[in-house]
Amino acid sequence: MKVYAALDPRLPLSEVPRVARRVEDLGFDGLHIPETIHDSFAVALLAAEHTSRITVRTAITLAFVRSPTLVAYNAWDLAKFSGGRFELGLGTQIKQNIEGRFGMPWTEPVARIGEYLTVLRELFAAFASGDSIHFEGDSYRLTRLQPYFNPGPDDIAPPPILLGAVNAGMCRLAGQLADGVITHSTNSDPGYLRDVVQPALHAGAVERSRQAPGIIAAVPIATGATAAEVARDRERQRRLLAFLYSTPSYRPTLTRLGLPELFDRLRQLVKEQYWDRLHDVVTDNVLDQLLICGDYDALPDLVRDRYAGLVHGIVLPAPTADPEDTRVMHAIESLRAL
Repeated sequence: MKVYAALDPRLPLSEVPRVARRVEDLGFDGLHIPETIHDSFAVALLAAEHTSRITVRTAITLAFVRSPTLVAYNAWDLAKFSGGRFELGLGTQIKQNIEGRFGMPWTEPVARIGEYLTVLRELFAAFASGDSIHFEGDSYRLTRLQPYFNPGPDDIAPPPILLGAVNAGMCRLAGQLADGVITHSTNSDPGYLRDVVQPALHAGAVERSRQAPGIIAAVPIATGATAAEVARDRERQRRLLAFLYSTPSYRPTLTRLGLPELFDRLRQLVKEQYWDRLHDVVTDNVLDQLLICGDYDALPDLVRDRYAGLVHGIVLPAPTADPEDTRVMHAIESLRAL
């Protein structure tokens, strides 16, 4: 099992080099870079510049707010700059954010992101060969790539493309087209991975006569070196999960877990604009259902009991403290051996 560290989405850009080096020194396989208040490509560039071994992966870059050509340029540059360590994690986001937060149009997401991935592959092929591109689809039309605007020809390998996927349709598409799938923290429980994600990935892969891509699970985890650190991380996760589960797209998860009333209470608070009170309705009993919670010594057993044999990689919060902690390193080694 690969072990990745998730960068704090609110980490100042000035702190990215230090934390990225810390993640590499501790033995993580890679760094997951979210896109919330920073541009994921800018953060990835900083992380790649200040590391030499780990995978640097955006998780996830928002597709529908960007031209596929701009994404291809950025991903190609980062793949070359990092010596092949960059991976592009791509996703759709939800309709409300695309329209209301970014002011961009929304269309049916599965077919559109499938076309987006196809365009990216063709752009990478054009960059490698130095040729032009001609693609005409339902959402995207690219018919112009003069030599002046083509970064190739080049023999670098195009970066792998992983797809952020939640529902069965998106997972099926990932099985058809993606190099991996990144699950969402609201849909990474073992039952959902076993009953929905894996079958959909395999179904999509069979349709294209290819091997099903691996699952990178962004599991909700509260951990740390001490009980106090675990407790602090647990409260951070309480607030994060309360915000996430107030989104209608993730209501089915709560229903599946027998917690439909939690969504109703969260939505009512959102309607009243009480964002700072969402976490109050996520009780300890509910949090225990949604969260893996334990220190670094206990973490490998907790993860093994739930996820061994289900996923190819797991994502932990990135430690930010400066002193080296051998327990973190031991936990990473133990998880990698699963």
